Amino acid sequence: MSDTVLVQQSGPILEVTLNRPKANAIDNATSHRLGEVFCEFRDNDDLRVAIVTGTGDKFFSAGWDLKEAAAGNAEIDGDYGPGGFAGLCELHDLQKPVISAVNGYAVGGGFELALSGDLIIAAEHAQFFLPEIKVGVVADAATFRLTRWIPRAVAIEMLLTGRRMSAEEALRWGLINRVVPLEQLMSSARELASTIAEGAPLVVTAIKEILRKTEDVSVAECYRMMHDGEFEGYERIKASADAMEGPKAFAEKRSANWQGQ
Repeated sequence: MSDTVLVQQSGPILEVTLNRPKANAIDNATSHRLGEVFCEFRDNDDLRVAIVTGTGDKFFSAGWDLKEAAAGNAEIDGDYGPGGFAGLCELHDLQKPVISAVNGYAVGGGFELALSGDLIIAAEHAQFFLPEIKVGVVADAATFRLTRWIPRAVAIEMLLTGRRMSAEEALRWGLINRVVPLEQLMSSARELASTIAEGAPLVVTAIKEILRKTEDVSVAECYRMMHDGEFEGYERIKASADAMEGPKAFAEKRSANWQGQ
């Protein structure tokens, strides 16, 4: 079963690859495995950034395995394991960044998996769409998230019609960060991951916490929360050795030696 999810570590970067040809659809067992992998990523202090992608060049992921559902082996509200569907959609306490490297069609739950990360890099031929409206289910994670990524009118159209969005259109709307040729997809994702991993790990954690806690509050409320010490990661930085190391390394014109403490 572990072969359906391939895992490779390169220093502080974890690569997670869906491996269920032809469409990289996600059944319950695969969702559970993804949850285990992302929880291990969350809890491993040596890992700082994850990349999630799919095998092949046609599908990033077709999402929920409809064939399993039709056979009665998967329920809409079934147990998807830790982190919810695809191991990431409900992993709300993950304080490390995830890059979605979309190598083809991101369909339904596959699109939701990509949205559950923090940054998206897509191959030129990639497409994003939500066909749930045509199969009688709700794309819940996309319904929750898509209007936070792109204009409301565009998001609602995608949800209600199932229309396809090309990688170039997704880039125009700010849904994704980069569009690259397929052969450059993973190298581009790794380059971005390496850049992030070079940053102060406590700061990366604090940024994710602050973004999560302030998504729906005013700037004035953000400052109140900061002054009242409600951002644990921010408070940790102020008392950390890394907060001293950064300025010292800058003054000495050298790379910082981050300790994460």
